[in-house]
Amino acid sequence: MYSPKHLLHNPDTEIMAGTPAPIYEVPQRAERIRQALDRDGAFKEEDPTEHGLEPILAVHERAMVRYLEQAWRDWRTRSASAQAIPDTILHPSLRKGMGPAREPRSPLARLGYWCWETMTPIVPGTYQAARAAVDVALTAADLTLDGESAAYGLCRPPGHHAPQDAFGGYCFFNNAAAAAQYLVERTGEPVAILDIDYHHGNGTQQIFYARGDVLYVSLHGHPDRAYPYFTGFEDETGADRGEGTNLNLPLPAGCPDDTYMEALDRGLEAIAGFRGSTVVVSLGLDTYGQDPIADFALTTPAYHEMGRRVADLGRRLVILQEGGYYVPHLGENARQWLRGADELPLDLTGLPHNDRWPA
Repeated sequence: MYSPKHLLHNPDTEIMAGTPAPIYEVPQRAERIRQALDRDGAFKEEDPTEHGLEPILAVHERAMVRYLEQAWRDWRTRSASAQAIPDTILHPSLRKGMGPAREPRSPLARLGYWCWETMTPIVPGTYQAARAAVDVALTAADLTLDGESAAYGLCRPPGHHAPQDAFGGYCFFNNAAAAAQYLVERTGEPVAILDIDYHHGNGTQQIFYARGDVLYVSLHGHPDRAYPYFTGFEDETGADRGEGTNLNLPLPAGCPDDTYMEALDRGLEAIAGFRGSTVVVSLGLDTYGQDPIADFALTTPAYHEMGRRVADLGRRLVILQEGGYYVPHLGENARQWLRGADELPLDLTGLPHNDRWPA
């Protein structure tokens, strides 16, 4: 599934570690993946269908959705800047012991009320792109409901950092959470989410943390060193009815293929022991050894093997794109993961010779 509306979200700057810099989450990411899949010939591109707001409201606060719809217009009443980035962000200690904060009226304050960091700019087309990304995810889910064994949603913007009532981490609406909730409602079955992005999917974890009908499994950089820092620890196992349905597998810097596969097998074992017939995969490719904002050392053949092992679960797969920021090889890494999931052989002809690592 692919929507050209992702091109409407095209900010050029983020503020990382206090420094304005070119943003890593660029439109070329999705275009490079699309081009690689188009060249392969084994994949068929389809347009998403519109699903309306209800699947988004099933996992997000209505007031936040309403804010994002009007955020750009709101911002332009206060600033002439070409993109909206908060300068004041609501921290829990600001009103400690005084009750919750009310949504403010100031456009600057409203942005910091809903957004929790400085790397997720809003531009004129952000809302349309984010809505389309959810439709991409839900259309992929529809295809599996109609009998496909696997469907891939080329979601952009990504989604797994967006919790119920906030946005950040390049994410506005949580595509994977919306798809998982949609599948639970449509099938009456539990659903597992496998998050293999380098960064912990704090938003997905938060949305389902106290629920027993969605298993969340995440492999990621250890939060002692890796964004988003405040979630993703091993002792976060769920709460209330969700106790035991949250599995975090934080991994060390320089994580190579074999170490990653051992952790993946642990995650897949947990999924195999969980009820349900569908797995939503948050496919992050920032685990790649050359990714500019991560520190794992995975190779391209590892993605093929990863896809193969996930498919061996024998469950329907809704595969949704999350991160991955080394654009030159991003398309090939996505293609190999999907070839592995589709039981197609490893094919490294799309990479330069010196990047054809052994399996």
